[in-house]
Parts: sequence; structure tokens; C-alpha cells
Amino acid sequence: MEAFFIVLALVAITLTLALVVFASGRGKRSDGNLPPGSFGWPIMGETVEFLFGKPDKFVFDRMAKYSPDIFKTRILGEDTAVICGPSGHKFLFTNEHRYFTAFRPHSMQMIFRSYKEGAPPPAPAAQDEEAKVLRSPGFLKPEALVRYLGKMDSITQQQMQSEWEGKREVRVYPLAKSLTLTLACQFFVGTDEPERIARLVAYFDDITLGLHSITFNFPGTIFYRANKAAVAIRKELRAVIKDKKVAISSGTPMRDILSHMIMASDPSGKHMPEAEIADKIMGFLTAGYSTVATAMTFFMKYVGERPDIYKKVLDEQMEVAASKKPGELLQWDDMNKMKYSWNVLNEVMRLTPPLQGTFREALTDFTYAGYTVPKGWKVYWTVSTTNKNPEYFPEPEKFDPSRHEDGNTFPPFTFVPFGGGPRLCPGKEYARLAILAFVHNVVKRFKWELVDPKEKIVGDMMPAPQKGLPVRLTRR
Repeated sequence: MEAFFIVLALVAITLTLALVVFASGRGKRSDGNLPPGSFGWPIMGETVEFLFGKPDKFVFDRMAKYSPDIFKTRILGEDTAVICGPSGHKFLFTNEHRYFTAFRPHSMQMIFRSYKEGAPPPAPAAQDEEAKVLRSPGFLKPEALVRYLGKMDSITQQQMQSEWEGKREVRVYPLAKSLTLTLACQFFVGTDEPERIARLVAYFDDITLGLHSITFNFPGTIFYRANKAAVAIRKELRAVIKDKKVAISSGTPMRDILSHMIMASDPSGKHMPEAEIADKIMGFLTAGYSTVATAMTFFMKYVGERPDIYKKVLDEQMEVAASKKPGELLQWDDMNKMKYSWNVLNEVMRLTPPLQGTFREALTDFTYAGYTVPKGWKVYWTVSTTNKNPEYFPEPEKFDPSRHEDGNTFPPFTFVPFGGGPRLCPGKEYARLAILAFVHNVVKRFKWELVDPKEKIVGDMMPAPQKGLPVRLTRR
């Protein structure tokens, strides 16, 4: 962090003349009927407040100051409209492709480049193409995930045996990240080599931090480390791709997404270049890594603070375990019996969303809440505008899984941890199974208590416990 601000100060000096030019130019433009708000400083806008002042606080403060429906700002180099509340969620989800298309901040575009060095970044619609890769062969449909569920349970058991059993104290977050990356590598790439995955964990940590960062590519900056990590991951993945091609040519059956991408061709018979495959797989692994690990970690935090909730989760999970034969792995029907456990996890994601929000780009001028958002502006969507609003969730800071029980309802579009509409997270069901398999295995084996109940939560767009959430384990 210190290095970042040093670099920021140095760059600010070199940008002084540019700031003057931009400031004078922007003062002349007609704002028309734009949403209320502030663009902040020239060029930098309000990026520093957004990234380092906590995105949820950033949004709440401006909703109170300008409008509970929409406000303007400038973050990550883009004029941006932040659309708020359940009506905003509904408007966004129901107007995909009409008013909005996918947008990646420039930091993401440069990390997941999927193009030759020196070429322009890919179009925002590339995200739609990546979602099609996942959806078209049905990899994330329930019938496909059923085949993977046993492996998911087995991998989780193996980690519990090797990394948790016999330990008096563990740090949950690093272990959760190692588990989720192992699961993602098995699912997306068809490999679970421990040494390779151990190397990748540190790289993906740097990638995750760099996804929403200022694109200063100097040693010591977050973005510089993310770019270096991306280079290292690409090298690993290119090696995996070459090994996979050899296995495919030998006739070995392959069911993973990487093999599908290698073998797939467009109507002209052309196959996807290795560099592009590596970048897309890196994107999939990132998506299946940190957010799932975050949900697992904060489950351990909140349930560790509430013995009453732990007891209810334990009773449910032991009932599932009692219905299994010795050595039998989890099956689809077992996961559907974990209703209370999933209510607990929904409450975890309400209090601490694994991802604060995402961006869109306006395809055309549109009007919302009486204000006009120009074509080309970015639109920021965030769960923060509803998740802790007492109008929808009384006593919003209270951890209360009963909010999510059958019969208890809250207004539509107030709780949308996986987004909605055409851009509903395609990995929602994968995430549910991975997290519930973790819950089943950890609760069956252990009771735990937090070493530091007041441990600080750090991170901007993706929260994390500062010390990795150390817990003391007691074998059941």
C-alpha cells in the first residue's frame, strides 16, 4: 500500500499539465440532464475513495448525499452511473443487450488480455463469449455437475485429512483458497497436481487484488504484481495445454472444459489459439477461486461466533451423513437436503458479499429515475445498495439465517448475490455445491472458535480477513 501511494505521488507530478488541460476541457462540456453526483478530480476522479475507502461505504455515502436511485462518479478512468436499489437491479437485469453490454475495467482487460502483445484489448462482448463456452456444452448444468459432485466431495475430504486433521489451529482463508483452486483446476482443466496448484495459489492472489486497480505498471504496485502473476499463470497453463493435447491425441477420454476448448472449432474448422485458451481458462479459474473461498471463510467466521447456529447446521449435516453408506460420497439428493445450511450461507453472502459489484457499458443513451445516462458511460451495479438496507433487512448487521427460510420473503431484487437476468452467474450451482461440500465435511469433523473475534476485514472489491481467519479446532 505504501508503495502504491509513493508511485501515485510521483505520477501526479508528471500529470500536472495534463490535469490542467483536462480540467479546462471538462469545464466547457454540457452536462445536460446527467445524474447528480461528482466526477471528483480530473483523470483520477473518485477512484481512490472507491478503492481504498470501501466500495459499500462509497456507495451509501453518495446515495445519502445525491440520490437513493442513481448518481454519477468517475472511477477507474470512466464516467460512471451507479444505479441503486431493487428498482435499479431490476432495470439493469431486464435491459441487458438493449441498453447494456458487459464491461471490464481496464485493469481486467490488460490482465486477461486474450490478444497478442501490442494489439488493442478485446471488445467488452468477450465476456459474453466466455459465458457461452461454459453454457453451450452444458458443463455447469445440474446433470453435468452431478458427475463431478463425488470428485468434489473426495477432494474436500482429502484436504481435511491432510491439512486440518491433527491440527490444533489452522488459518481458514489460505486453506479455503487452496481447496477452491484445486476444485476449479479439476473441473475446468482436468488436473489436480498438488505442486502445480501450490504454485498457482500465490499467483491468483495477486491477480485477484489487481482486477480492480489503477493501471500503474511500476514495480511495487498492485497492478504490476498482477501482470507478473498473469504471465506466470499463462506459462503454467500453456504447459498444461500441451500435455492435454498429447492426451487427447492418444485417445484418452476427456470431460473437462479445457479439453472442450482445445477440440472445438468454428464453422471454418479453425481452432482457438493456445494463448486465447490460456487466457480464458485463467479467467474461469479466477472466477471459481476467490469468491467461493471467501464464502467458505466467512461461513467459518459467522458460525464460529454462533454456537446455536452451528448446532442447527451440525444436526442437518449429521442427518445427511446418517443416510449414507460407509465411504459413500455426496450425491445430488444430499445437497438438496441441506436447506438450513444454504440459508446460513445466503446470510453469509448478504453480510459479506464475496464480490461487491460489476460493471456494464451503456449501448445507447437511456433514461432512468428521470436522468439521462449517455452512450459509452459505464454503469456500476452493486449488492451494497440493498444488502444492508434496514428497509429490506431489519437489523441489517445481525446475522440471522431465518431471513431466508421458506415463508419469509423480502422484496424482489433486494437479495441478488449472483446477479440476475441474462448475466446471472453461470457458476451459481457450481459454487453452491462446492461450498456445501465444504460445510458438510468441516462440520462433521470439527467444532471451532475464532482466535481473534475482532480480526479486521481488509480488501476493497473482495473482502478478506487480515490474518487469514485463524481458528482453534476441536475434533468432534
